[in-house]
Amino acid sequence: MRKIRNLLLIISVFVTACNNADVTSYVDPNIGGVAPLLTTKNPTVHRPHSMIRVFTVTRPGLGDRYLSDKIYGLAVNMPAYRNGHVTELMPTAGTVSANHAANASSYDHDMEELHPWRHKVLLEDHDIIADWTTTERAVIYRFDYQENKAANIVFRSGGQASFVINDKNSLQGWEESRGTKQYFYAELSRPFDVNGTFAGEDLASGDNEISGRRTGIYLTFNAPAEPVEIRIGISYIDEKQAKDNLTREMSGKSFEQVSEESYRIWKEVLGKIFVKGGTERQMRIFYTSFYRGLERMVNISEYGRYFSGYDKKVHEDNGRPFYVDDWLWDTFRSHHPLLYLIEPDRQVDMVQSYVDMYDQSGWMPTFPQFYGDFPAMIGFHAAALIWDTYQKGSTDFDVEKGYEGLKKNAMSGTMLPWRSGPMCGLDSFYIQNGWYPALPEGAEETEPMVDGFEKRQAVAVTLEHSYDDWCLAQLAKALGKNDDYKYFMKRSQNFRNVYNPATGFMSPKMADGNWVEPFNPQTSGGVGSRMYFAENNAYIWNFNVMHDIPGLIEMMGGAESFTRRLDDLFNEPTRMAKWQFMGQFPDASGLNGMFPAGNEPSFHVPYLYNYAGKPWKTQRRIREVMEMWFDDDPLGLSGDEDGGALCSWYVFSAMGFYPVTPGNGLYAIGSPFFKKVKIKLGNGKTFMVKARNVSKQNKYIQSATLNDETFNRAWIKHSEIVQGGTLEFVMGDRPAKEWASAPSVLNQLTDIK
Repeated sequence: MRKIRNLLLIISVFVTACNNADVTSYVDPNIGGVAPLLTTKNPTVHRPHSMIRVFTVTRPGLGDRYLSDKIYGLAVNMPAYRNGHVTELMPTAGTVSANHAANASSYDHDMEELHPWRHKVLLEDHDIIADWTTTERAVIYRFDYQENKAANIVFRSGGQASFVINDKNSLQGWEESRGTKQYFYAELSRPFDVNGTFAGEDLASGDNEISGRRTGIYLTFNAPAEPVEIRIGISYIDEKQAKDNLTREMSGKSFEQVSEESYRIWKEVLGKIFVKGGTERQMRIFYTSFYRGLERMVNISEYGRYFSGYDKKVHEDNGRPFYVDDWLWDTFRSHHPLLYLIEPDRQVDMVQSYVDMYDQSGWMPTFPQFYGDFPAMIGFHAAALIWDTYQKGSTDFDVEKGYEGLKKNAMSGTMLPWRSGPMCGLDSFYIQNGWYPALPEGAEETEPMVDGFEKRQAVAVTLEHSYDDWCLAQLAKALGKNDDYKYFMKRSQNFRNVYNPATGFMSPKMADGNWVEPFNPQTSGGVGSRMYFAENNAYIWNFNVMHDIPGLIEMMGGAESFTRRLDDLFNEPTRMAKWQFMGQFPDASGLNGMFPAGNEPSFHVPYLYNYAGKPWKTQRRIREVMEMWFDDDPLGLSGDEDGGALCSWYVFSAMGFYPVTPGNGLYAIGSPFFKKVKIKLGNGKTFMVKARNVSKQNKYIQSATLNDETFNRAWIKHSEIVQGGTLEFVMGDRPAKEWASAPSVLNQLTDIK
């Protein structure tokens, strides 16, 4: 029977590919379920940007979730997931138990049906077929108990939670995370026969209510002849709103109707980028990557209202959705630019949400979550998000209030990694002197606000804030704030203060103006080089001047010298055993020399050859990285997929262009994978990329046209894309070194800042 099902699946995929009508069959949420070193992806069922996201809870502590041979529970929602502090439910058969491990069940990926809109598994130890699908704010589970035994549903939470049974057909409750509650209201398709609660593993039969940590509730049905369905609505407002969300979205609909509705939504959204002419492997990677990018940000408006974790109040949304859950250090680079192409109106709502968060909390957020800001990583990249959106023509947000918040962060907020709030002495030093001061290795930290593990990251902080200040300067200029423009443009050149011409590396500089010595650009700075950089070493951070690439090229000795430095980056060997190097740099996954394909500061780097007059080298590097470090199996992601950024990089690069500098309105040209890419733009127009003769060998651009006019430059304007039309490349197996490399073309690129 399994062979027949597999054969039917193969036939279905083949027919779909031939018809080119339904791209959803290429999405495999299990891609990335095993990590190269750090974080893996969970197969998540949700609608694009929806409030509820449902996933399997696998073996605690096993980071490679795909390898877990057991399911321990089904999480009610993704945003509240905090390593065990999550409300989950689990169907079991036979004698009821509160033991988490005892309730777990083996399952087999070969017996799994998995889509973005639906997940179905066989829980082998209990002989239960578990199936679930979602709406925007609700989930419906269907449990088909195969044996003639008592059928149980066990709810639990590892964190602070409350469970209340209302009657034989419904229950409600909440869980709390960082001062914010997620409420739920659940309805059953049939009344249960027995119920109880538990604290730890102690059962209390007949009890209807319990609250506290490590608590839960259970429901038992006497050998049901038909599947049991449980429908759960969630809310950040209260249980009443959770019930209302459930009623609005699922009342009168069958399981299959909800699933079909979600499928149609995914088919429409994924179909906004239609590709043709690639291999099955490339199609699977591409559309799974696109799916990953449609999870965040998350709309938490609930029919006209939303709860904000920034002031802990319920607000009217006035017809405009409120979005949270963004990993901005990652997503400003490629994720938000990709979303803007297909849904600019949604993007501007996201920007307004940032402005509202500032208005409610007093600070522009860095990693906005449902409970408030999570001050992760470095920089204030809301400046990049807001300016990039504004300069593309989307001005329907409170730009003055947004500018106020960005300026406050830039002038009064701390720059310390993984910190938020007012400035410390190191920040005052930066504003006065133009670089973040570093300490020699082994020196005792003098600033009590510095995180003991994350350190100062002094060079990376200087580089990231230089770019953010450039973005803020452009916004100031657009708003007629010329004095601010001049001030922040001056600060945007602070990257020059940490470039040591004697070594050719961005290097740590102490408060007295002297360079830290000794300094090894590959290994200095401790774990992840965090004393001086963020997660990676000086080799990759050397190229993190996205806003003034011509200035960086000049600083490094000109185009030829810059090209050699890029070549060296991709070929530099580790100066120790690779396992030792990766032990120090666990984030630097997907290594090509010192280039980490799986980490964010590397995303734009292969495209920098374009700026030095060597676009054919970009074309080669892009193909090399994509073919080597992305695949269509559980090992298919080269690094952490934080918020959609890594996968959005793949989507852009496969289409043939990439936003090296969010905020300047340009996309660098790479090497397209597909014969045809059709993008349904948010303004109703269509932009196409065609690649004649493209293949694995034919990765080099020989010539190009834009709307039948000769196109001889290694970048394209956003304004040209949104006008619609066709960019067509002729591809070949040898570099066409003259294409897009003439000095006149490079001068045009240099002039656009």
